[in-house]
Amino acid sequence: MAAGRARVSRLLRQLERAACRCPSHGHTYSQAPEQPTLGNTDYAFEMAISNIRYGEGVTKEIGMDLQNLGARRVCLMTDKNLSKLPPVNAVLNSLAKYGINFQMYDNVRVEPTDQSFLDAIQFAKKGEFDAYVAVGGGSVMDTCKAANLYAASPSSEFLDYVNAPIGKGKPVTVPLKPLIAASFGLTSPLVVFSSNFAIYSSGVPTTSGTGSETTGVAIFDFKELKVKTGIASRAIKPTLGIIDPLHTLSMPERIVANSGFDVLCHALESYTALPYNERSPCPSNPINRPAYQGSNPVSDVWALHALRIVAKYLKRAIRNPEDREARANMHLASAFAGIGFGNAGVHLCHGMSYPISGLVKTYKPKDYNVDHSLVPHGLSVVLTSPAVFAFTAQIHPERHLEAAEILGADIRTARIKDAGLILADTLRKFLFDLNVDDGLAAIGYSKADIPALVKGTLPQERVTKLSPRPQTEEDLSALFEASMKLY
Repeated sequence: MAAGRARVSRLLRQLERAACRCPSHGHTYSQAPEQPTLGNTDYAFEMAISNIRYGEGVTKEIGMDLQNLGARRVCLMTDKNLSKLPPVNAVLNSLAKYGINFQMYDNVRVEPTDQSFLDAIQFAKKGEFDAYVAVGGGSVMDTCKAANLYAASPSSEFLDYVNAPIGKGKPVTVPLKPLIAASFGLTSPLVVFSSNFAIYSSGVPTTSGTGSETTGVAIFDFKELKVKTGIASRAIKPTLGIIDPLHTLSMPERIVANSGFDVLCHALESYTALPYNERSPCPSNPINRPAYQGSNPVSDVWALHALRIVAKYLKRAIRNPEDREARANMHLASAFAGIGFGNAGVHLCHGMSYPISGLVKTYKPKDYNVDHSLVPHGLSVVLTSPAVFAFTAQIHPERHLEAAEILGADIRTARIKDAGLILADTLRKFLFDLNVDDGLAAIGYSKADIPALVKGTLPQERVTKLSPRPQTEEDLSALFEASMKLY
């Protein structure tokens, strides 16, 4: 008996030594699995994305999708500008063909506010919809996500689900309706299905590149504090994202550019974010694991792929509206980057962009048909990117150098300690070639505004804590000052 037990013990030790060590196949037969230690850094990450459908003309399938869902009352959301354009007409034709009963909400505000969210929420509550369709860009999609959420949770206060510290940041535990997000053009996200059918359009797609069709994030301007914040939960992501490249050719040059800059920063920030296993605290319950978890092996793949597409196609997409290959690829890059940052998160470019947008004075960008001052989201993000990545490159400089090489830098003789400066210079050249405004001063800010810009950044801990390098108020002041002029 003793000899038999010894042979078994030897066999188990041999199996353990021979076992595959890769995460997918590794099994050790005599060791108990390591138990996570709750309360410090996290030990896991999750991938959550919407289903995605891509192809020329797939918009015509939306009516069939709603029919398959058994939708009886659908909410279609868009904005007043987009409601007159071919993308919305294509959706309307599909709904009519398949006999879908719907109500249209076309009061979505480009760069939504808390009040514009509340207006859409009120419409959704009264409509008692069983599915939603969002047609447009990030503004439309984010508004529709919020309407779906609060219609499904009618007793909740608005701040219940808004990110802390501005709101309470409660986890979403109520079931939502299907939401289809249709992304049209570089700036418009996919059609979203939610159990209540709603179609919303964002008018002029101003947030091209948001990737909102793939994420559980809805961003808005909180007017009382003059900052951007949002709602972040996997539960609010669209059921289905529709990417139809037929609609990418109608986007004006500056909208294409600013949408592409958002894609660029999504990819750069998610790839350089704090690694997921360095983020703290570790959640005591998986429902509390944030949507933005830090860089991870899966998000890295999508971020780098999106960055390569941006490097190859963005300039072409901006300069030639008839370049179908370039515009279709940038449309896909928006979704790819959305998959990456929707799970890894973004950091300082986005955190600092929110007060840049929220404190806008008189700036009105070219190609945007709006009746209010506006700093397009992609522009507000990219203007700080040279300063930000020069700052963050002290941590994981090899990732910053890799990004610079993808964007065209010759790094054959580069020193790793110069990674931040090389990436910053590469970004400045990229932006200069595309006629981007010369820093924050060119859109109406001065050094006197820096304290207010810093104050507006401090509440954005959901993203700023994902910076690989911690920052003080003095650091933020220096970054804003360095971003006043780019060239």
